[in-house]
Amino acid sequence: MIWIELIILLSCIVIGARLGGISLGTVAGIGLIIFVFAFKLPPGSPPGIVLGMIIAVITALAAMEAAGGLDYLIMLAEKVMRKRPQSITFIAPFVTYILVFMSGTQHVIYALLPIISEVSVKAGIRPERPLSISVIASSHGLIASPISAVTVAMLTFLAGVDITLINIMMVTIPATLIGVFIGTLSVAWKGKDLKDDPIYQEKLKSGQIEQIATQDKSVIGDLKNAKGSSIVFFLAIIFVVIVGIFPDLRPTFTMITEKGTLSGQVDMGDAIMITMLAAAGLMMIFFKAKAAEAVSGKIMRGGIVAVISILGISWLGSSFFEGNRLEIVGAISGIVQQYPWFFAMGLFVLSILLFSQAATIVTLLPIAIALNMPAALLIGVYPAVNGAFFLPTYGTVLAAISFDPTGTTKIGKYLLNHSFMLPGLVTTISATAVALIISGLVI
Repeated sequence: MIWIELIILLSCIVIGARLGGISLGTVAGIGLIIFVFAFKLPPGSPPGIVLGMIIAVITALAAMEAAGGLDYLIMLAEKVMRKRPQSITFIAPFVTYILVFMSGTQHVIYALLPIISEVSVKAGIRPERPLSISVIASSHGLIASPISAVTVAMLTFLAGVDITLINIMMVTIPATLIGVFIGTLSVAWKGKDLKDDPIYQEKLKSGQIEQIATQDKSVIGDLKNAKGSSIVFFLAIIFVVIVGIFPDLRPTFTMITEKGTLSGQVDMGDAIMITMLAAAGLMMIFFKAKAAEAVSGKIMRGGIVAVISILGISWLGSSFFEGNRLEIVGAISGIVQQYPWFFAMGLFVLSILLFSQAATIVTLLPIAIALNMPAALLIGVYPAVNGAFFLPTYGTVLAAISFDPTGTTKIGKYLLNHSFMLPGLVTTISATAVALIISGLVI
């Protein structure tokens, strides 16, 4: 019976991922109703704290977007890239990484990609180089960000084994930065420059490609509100990091119940939710972040998709795991303990199917916790969750291809020989290897 259930689980993942959007969550609901009502499996439970934190962070981000803060950050990033166009291949991925790291969302890359492409073409540099590694850098910046959905999920599950936010960041930040640097080297001299590319030159002469005109993206509606909302958001991030580093700063409380007086401390999940909701409120009161614009913006829309997807797929996975706990743990415990890289491969492969680092962590990490896998190992293999680039169907991959007018950023004849495969594999493998070394030393 477990094999039939596994086929249903994988079918829901594949069909949902192929349909896109919230389908990953809704199709998972079909599998869940089969598991619970037909196969009589326990319903399991969705990760309530993870979903709550994602909603709170997305709310703060959406408020900052409504106040113009996101456009302001993109404007700053553009200025940095335009200062040294000849170094765009090395500058673009790190600018992208930092912006995603600070904002906790990959959505900002959609505004950066046309800028990277434009600067590259004007400098005569093959756009494939900076575009491909910038897409990869965005995913690694996301897993290093202290407020991204995937880090929130990671922290939630590892909190039970006394792992704090600083433990995760001490490993992920240096590991991913080193990985992005090595990945950049892998494409820095890839292919011909545009002046030597016969295909590009022919398209240019025939008029298939127009000379790119400089676009002014530096106009922000209300600069005061944009700056103010950005400052509030980053102060909130700093506060979250501080209370994560110093747990004693989180307040204690007492409650009088029927069983007597109970005492406790505000956990990290609650601290993040409270801080981010408060930040959103401050932006709306003092920096004119309109509630209607926040709700209708692209950040909120993307966040709702993520929440519904994680709700459905994690609940389906929880039901499958709880109904087959003994068989699953018994079957893979020996393999994982003898070959730790097996779990890293699991993270990589599932992220290809789910197109979501957060959904992957929510699905697989409970299994790792049940197997009593060492926290140092789990944090060490964490960068392996960045496998979405492998199939050229991910949103950021397709966007980068569409924003390259030269056609150098492309999907290959054999599907998998696309522009993102080399930097993706090199960066992810390098970051995972470095993370394993660092986690072994500091965790």
